[in-house]
Amino acid sequence: MRPKNFVFSLSLLLVLSVVACGVASAGQYTIGDGDVLSVSVWGNPNLNVSVPVRPDGMISVPLVGDVRAAGATPGQLKSLLEKQYAGYVKNPVVSVIVTEINSFVVYVFGDGTSQPAVAGAAPGSTSGAFTLKRDTTLLQLLSKMGSLANADLKSARVIRDGKKLSVDFYKLFVGGDVSQDIELKPDDFIYIPSNFESRIRVVGAVKTPCTLPFEENMTALDAVLSAGGFTDYASGNSVIIERKEGSVIKDLKVRLKDVMNGDISKNVPLKPGDIVIVKTGIF
Repeated sequence: MRPKNFVFSLSLLLVLSVVACGVASAGQYTIGDGDVLSVSVWGNPNLNVSVPVRPDGMISVPLVGDVRAAGATPGQLKSLLEKQYAGYVKNPVVSVIVTEINSFVVYVFGDGTSQPAVAGAAPGSTSGAFTLKRDTTLLQLLSKMGSLANADLKSARVIRDGKKLSVDFYKLFVGGDVSQDIELKPDDFIYIPSNFESRIRVVGAVKTPCTLPFEENMTALDAVLSAGGFTDYASGNSVIIERKEGSVIKDLKVRLKDVMNGDISKNVPLKPGDIVIVKTGIF
């Protein structure tokens, strides 16, 4: 049978290990300006304080005075404070808990989102500085950004320390490829442009002329069917795809009536920005 003091010591060790990790991702969170910390010294309640991290990155604690907290993890700050308190307390055991995260700010810009639900966003805004209250991945952030129907995910990117990260937003959000997901870091910039330039427009003799978001493997027939199909006056074999290639605009003729009659070889894959024009029988 183990002695009581062994059981007590083991329990104390487990408690202190959990406390030292705090709420900030098992001690891996990097403390920043504006965060609020709970610092306590075991067995010395008069030394326990709740302190904000000042703009200069410092905190002030009893006896020790000013200590740099910004840039350290809770575990690193714990070790530093134990060394500082060793001159005043015998075998000090310090715990550091991040009780408020206020420095984890990421910046979202571009006009490819709508009505984001991220804390910190102004009503109806599509970009801004957002304070995250916990470790957050890119996918978790995108899931809070409202509708991404108008977002050009293939052109979206994350910029960190002035460099573009190799993240494919389309594979992540549409294809569900979680290997593209990344942990966000403070001061990341997330650019989500609109897909306006890459949308497909369907005009002319269709029942519901419209603008559609481009999708992989979309064809001219898909676009016409999405626009409600041909009107009674449409000339199904007089369909034009207007396509811009650089500074040149090309017209591609498509015989969609033949496609609908079974000749799928005459169907044409669309490209972002194409305009599908269905002519009437009088032309």
